[in-house]
Amino acid sequence: MHVVGDLVALLDAVVGVGEPVFVVAHDWGALTAWNLCLFRPDRVRALVALSVAFTPRSPARKPVDGLRTIYGDDYYVCRIQEPGAIEAEFARLGTELVLRKFLAYRTPGPLMMPKSGWGSPDDEVPLPSWITEDDIKYYTSMFDKTGFTGGLNYYRALNKTWELTAPWTGAQIKVPAKFIVGDLDLTYHTPGIQDFIHKGGFKKYVPLLDDVVVMEGVGHFINEEKPEEVSEHIISFISKFSAEK
Repeated sequence: MHVVGDLVALLDAVVGVGEPVFVVAHDWGALTAWNLCLFRPDRVRALVALSVAFTPRSPARKPVDGLRTIYGDDYYVCRIQEPGAIEAEFARLGTELVLRKFLAYRTPGPLMMPKSGWGSPDDEVPLPSWITEDDIKYYTSMFDKTGFTGGLNYYRALNKTWELTAPWTGAQIKVPAKFIVGDLDLTYHTPGIQDFIHKGGFKKYVPLLDDVVVMEGVGHFINEEKPEEVSEHIISFISKFSAEK
């Protein structure tokens, strides 16, 4: 929630106070962008969200509690909740192997990280075709400097964000939007999400939803895996609004 405030301050500094912008966002960026649209629709002209669809806040159950009920304690979001525990597991495996495991994950189902261990440091994980050995070495060097805790804290704040957003229960996104997801993305296989996206729920809460694109044979890192196709979808959507000027 507070990241949205940071984004608004950034927009004020870069494009001017009150100026709306086009937003393109993926995964956690998409979740933050949906919240930007929810809290400050005046600052967003249109949104293209990749991988993560907007879902309404459930007043009955905290998100981590719901995920634990569905998947159990070994589900990756649940495993991340205890500060330091998953960091220790990542340290045991090594930064490069952890990144390889994430980037190569293409199973259309829940990502599990058993407490017994998320594999062996000797595991060999081939890289997907869209990432090079130089890329993975660079990413590894960056995470070796910073660690993973900063990113993991987003997951640890899920329930706190749920508490803070109580006033927006049942609220709609009043911003034009387009959604793009790969059919092998684990987010597209959360129980009930496909019915929500394709059978009216998504449109109910995002009434200005222009289009939903499901790309076949594509995993979570859709913008990396299919950059040209994703760029074409983004440009075609944004061009509709540019033509209005």
